[in-house]
Amino acid sequence: MSKAQDPFYIVKEEIQESIDKLQSSFHQWERIPPDTGEQVNLTKELLANCESIEWKVDELDKAISVAARDPSWYGIDEAELEKRRRWTSTARTQVGNVKKAVVAGKENGNTASAMRRELMSLPNSHQPDRSNQYIAEDNDDFITSESDRQMLLIKQQDKELDELSASVERIGGVGLTIHEELLAHEKIIDELGTEMDSTTNRLDFVQKKVAMVMKKASAKGQFMMILFLLVLFIILFILVFFT
Repeated sequence: MSKAQDPFYIVKEEIQESIDKLQSSFHQWERIPPDTGEQVNLTKELLANCESIEWKVDELDKAISVAARDPSWYGIDEAELEKRRRWTSTARTQVGNVKKAVVAGKENGNTASAMRRELMSLPNSHQPDRSNQYIAEDNDDFITSESDRQMLLIKQQDKELDELSASVERIGGVGLTIHEELLAHEKIIDELGTEMDSTTNRLDFVQKKVAMVMKKASAKGQFMMILFLLVLFIILFILVFFT
């Protein structure tokens, strides 16, 4: 089976594209100032993508384990299985590194935000009204940011579900094609077996006829008959196996 038809390489290509997009978004996340609405939204998006990719890699690992039970049935060898295991391990490591970095950055941002909120909560006897105004504005900004984040997260999850559904449909189509090819090969083998049986029966019949003629014919006649039957056998052989 070629790589273009192998379900593993189809899913592998999709996962690799997701990893490339994840790393690109991660580099963008690193350049964004911490504790901003944009970074909060991108953090949620990165973590959701990490979870989705890790799930896909786990499913691919399960498929490799199934193929490892009978590699010859799937047309692969142990070296190919080991190559596939190494790729999934590398993919899982790449996603894990991004996830760890994002989680660490998120925790650091939460700590800094907590410190700022604590400082803002200290009483200010000189400008109490202005402090209350700033707190109200911050609350409004926070609510708006959270609403935007929730909408972005929902859209991202819908997109991931659509991509996953498309991947499952493609894998199902490839599996159906493989099944049809196997049925066609099985039919060809059955037809070939039937032709071989028919040819064997014909040869047996000819041999019996030759034996009967040999008993009745003289020495010269036997020689001519053998020569004739030999030519006839060659003609039948060519007709059966080369036409």
